Amino acid sequence: MAVGRDGGVGVPHGMALETYRAKRDFARTPEPSGAADPAPGRRFVVQRHRARRLHYDLRLEIDEVLVSWAVPRGPTLDPAARHTAVHVEDHPLEYAGFEGVIPKGEYGGGDVIVWDRGTWEPARTDDPAAAVEAGELHFDLHGEKLAGRFVLVRRDGDGGRDQWLLIHKRDEHAVDGWDPEDHRRSVVSGRTNEEVAAAPAAMWQGGVAAADAEVRLDVPTSVEPPNVDELAALDELGRRGRWELAGRELVLTNLDKVLFPGRRGARRVTKRDLIRYYAEVGPWMLPYLAGRPVNMHRYPDGVDEGGFWHKEVPDHAPDWLVRWHNPEADPGETACYVVPDGLPALVWLANFGAVELHPWTSRLPDVHAPTWALIDIDPGTASTFDDVLVLARLFRTALDHLGVAAAPKVTGSRGVQIWVPVTSGCTFGETRAWVERISRAVGRTVPELVSWEWYKDRRGGLARLDYTQNAINKTLVAPFSPRPAAGAPVSVPIRWGELDDPGLRPDRWTLHTVLDRLQEVGDPLAELIGRDQRLPPV
Repeated sequence: MAVGRDGGVGVPHGMALETYRAKRDFARTPEPSGAADPAPGRRFVVQRHRARRLHYDLRLEIDEVLVSWAVPRGPTLDPAARHTAVHVEDHPLEYAGFEGVIPKGEYGGGDVIVWDRGTWEPARTDDPAAAVEAGELHFDLHGEKLAGRFVLVRRDGDGGRDQWLLIHKRDEHAVDGWDPEDHRRSVVSGRTNEEVAAAPAAMWQGGVAAADAEVRLDVPTSVEPPNVDELAALDELGRRGRWELAGRELVLTNLDKVLFPGRRGARRVTKRDLIRYYAEVGPWMLPYLAGRPVNMHRYPDGVDEGGFWHKEVPDHAPDWLVRWHNPEADPGETACYVVPDGLPALVWLANFGAVELHPWTSRLPDVHAPTWALIDIDPGTASTFDDVLVLARLFRTALDHLGVAAAPKVTGSRGVQIWVPVTSGCTFGETRAWVERISRAVGRTVPELVSWEWYKDRRGGLARLDYTQNAINKTLVAPFSPRPAAGAPVSVPIRWGELDDPGLRPDRWTLHTVLDRLQEVGDPLAELIGRDQRLPPV
């Protein structure tokens, strides 16, 4: 068989999806696998696809698959045009709604928009599959851009069966000179391919049911907190049970297990408390997790029993949980990460014993491009919180001098971190080098407080300004994540002026008190999410 434009192979319709599935590793490629039952109906879609070469994919629903042709110059209403159409492998019906990006290096890697869609009906045949097999299909399109009678005809002498012509008949819908490139916007989003590539709203994955395979890449702007009835239902559960939240039914276990001891006479914190907290703080926390793989620090037996890092999504995780499969994972490395996309995902993580959540500083689809530069003031054994504040205030002065927007965050443990938004296209090498330069400048100001030794036992108890966290899959704790200590202290963004508050402590707010703070002062870091900021020379 001849090879199509995108490396696809034109196949007889009877082979259905076997060729499509063979060409894609559904553990790696973010496209629907066809696992879900398709909706009934005879639909068509045309997707404008910038892969190795720009082309349009014409897809007709026939016998529960999308029979597909790649049309380099696109479909047209011009009856004088004779456009080449390359018959490629069938696609699953769920692919009809796909608009977003396919990762670079994967089959068909590039950006895709839904250029046109609608319904179609065969003409001059009651068996369109047989007409395709015979090499000539007449059909009528009823789309938002395309309409009227079209013909697909296989070229004579094409033994490979993949080279066809696409023709529009001269009818009431014909328009002489009509060029698809004059109508380049999506009928779904109104965006162009270039706009989708610059800010993709979604990425699709295989390996899960296609209806749940979407990874949202845009930051949630409005996530509704649990309502009174939902919270009451959680409170009424026994030690285990089923809880419905935001349209998902969650199986919750060991709800009365103590995860955190009490602090200063306060009551102990149970798993039910942790689940309730994640559900309530979710609207504030999710913007820092959206579109990002997350590393879990689990304490399933409570924080007094010690925890462990857990990154791989377990086999028993629900099908609806959004996953990202890392195509660069070596044998033995984490291959599949959770990408929290809503309150049910946060509750599932809490029920799994994930006390701490650590999101990547890069986002899908390009995990090599950080969106945050991280300054980590890591206190030593001899460092006081006053020492940490001295260093944080020096960073405040330096960043203000440079005109850099950033915000500090108490860790909920002993330190302070500073999060700096960076422009798209920045590399980890650039953020790491920039943070190192500014950190060394601060360190030279108060050398008695800082050590640059890598190993803790060589630092003499001094603090380290850790710029090495600016690397792929190096993470710091998420804003509003609890920490594994008595009373469930929480990592909380603060205003720069709060560094001068004599009452400030790194573990000042807990799981029980931080929601009141959010209602009173909000989240000072939120306004920096997604800011397109270039790092100036240091």
